[in-house]
Amino acid sequence: MKKYPVAITRTDKIFYPQKPPFNPSVIYPEFKKVFPENSVDISNHVYPLVRESFLLLHYDDENYNTTEWNPLGWLIKQGETIFLKPNMISEKHRLNDDWDYVITHGSVIRAVIDYVFLALKGKGRVIIGDAPQPDSKFTKIIELMGLKEIRDFYKNYRDFALEIINLQDEHWVEKNGIYVETVKLPGDPKGSIVVDLARDSLFAEHDGLGKRYYGAFYDTEETNIHHKDGKHEYTLARTPIAADVFINLPKLKTHKKCGITVNLKSLVGINADKNWLPHYVFGSPETGGDQFPEKKKKSEWENILVLWAKKRLLKENLFIQFIARRSKKYAYKVFGDTEKVVRSGNWHGNDTVWRMSIDLNRILLYASGDGTMSHQGQTKRFFSVVDGIVSMEGNGPVAGTRKNTGIIIAGDNPVSVDAVCAKIMGFDYKKMPIIHRSFEKHTYPLIDAGYEDIQPVSNEEKWNRPLHYWTYTDSFQFKPHFGWEGKIEENTQDRQARTR
Repeated sequence: MKKYPVAITRTDKIFYPQKPPFNPSVIYPEFKKVFPENSVDISNHVYPLVRESFLLLHYDDENYNTTEWNPLGWLIKQGETIFLKPNMISEKHRLNDDWDYVITHGSVIRAVIDYVFLALKGKGRVIIGDAPQPDSKFTKIIELMGLKEIRDFYKNYRDFALEIINLQDEHWVEKNGIYVETVKLPGDPKGSIVVDLARDSLFAEHDGLGKRYYGAFYDTEETNIHHKDGKHEYTLARTPIAADVFINLPKLKTHKKCGITVNLKSLVGINADKNWLPHYVFGSPETGGDQFPEKKKKSEWENILVLWAKKRLLKENLFIQFIARRSKKYAYKVFGDTEKVVRSGNWHGNDTVWRMSIDLNRILLYASGDGTMSHQGQTKRFFSVVDGIVSMEGNGPVAGTRKNTGIIIAGDNPVSVDAVCAKIMGFDYKKMPIIHRSFEKHTYPLIDAGYEDIQPVSNEEKWNRPLHYWTYTDSFQFKPHFGWEGKIEENTQDRQARTR
């Protein structure tokens, strides 16, 4: 059985360098032929963590600390196209102006780009992209990440063009928290592909049950056209699917609909139309749904009123928009604030989002640029570097609380990396379908090993051992979203110290 090493590097300096393009603190031997000696930033302690993770994973050991060291040479070949996907969900926290624990920091992105460039030997394409929330401002996100400065650095010093693309196909204009207009955007320059997983979709387990899905937008009919008995379609941006290598650069965060969001959940960001993605099933478990935890008259009335209003908002009805803006605060008083009340599938009983997320990962790893699925093994090479310098707990992914963790986590498989992330957060992977169902055998497997085959390697002794030897006190003990509290944390038996 194959082993899956995952590197965890830690620093006690819980802050990011502030000046793009986030140069390394020293010019390492491998870059002496590449970058000028004056391109340093002594405040950058993030860069050496990323570098050390490659060393812990034993990449190109024989050339370490020489001008020939090429740690990503096993992954990337000269002339290839590499797609980097940071977490670019939003330019700000939902409740304040914070952002550095909401999206991937540019210093992590820059460090990875440098080693990608080394592996390409100056020839190939590096594309950075994502599809943020439809109400987010892509230009502001780029500014916060320092991506323009990183791109200019490469253009000026190496005459190498980094590409930055917005995969959003539309921007939602809101006023006082109410949708008022849709602005169409170009989306992926290469267009999109459509993949029908059909019986290979995890939603096939729902076939014949008459479930009605809510997607990402008010048009529920569109979502259910693409997900019905025997048909489970997704449309994805072509550029990341057609790339030779996909490098995910997620943020370490909790998530209201699936427990955590790292690699597996983050593929929502490469979709061409997020309304094709089921987010929950209408109703409560008593009626076959997972929108609410239990059947209540108040929830039923909320559904009736909200869906009535949303259908009219979809038609950009100015009168309804005016009424909705004026009445929203009163509706929260009656039905409860979303930051305090479980609705919209924001709880541990969500049986939908994890299915969608695993489906998307199968498509990423096995689909080609024309949308066909390969039965001859994976078509996509994958790597992940998780930004956990500053993380998010509680009401993630955009309204949680800052968590100072000071870690970088890296590995070559989305399931193994996410399993380590869950463990270090203090969560039991068996209680989160998004992870434990990813280990299952399948036509398109995401990993060909078990949980016990994951091998953490770290500069911290307590993490430099198999996951089943970790104790609860070895973790950061993240607080879950309130809809998940008491349901995914490691239990009392798991928290007891283990000995070899």
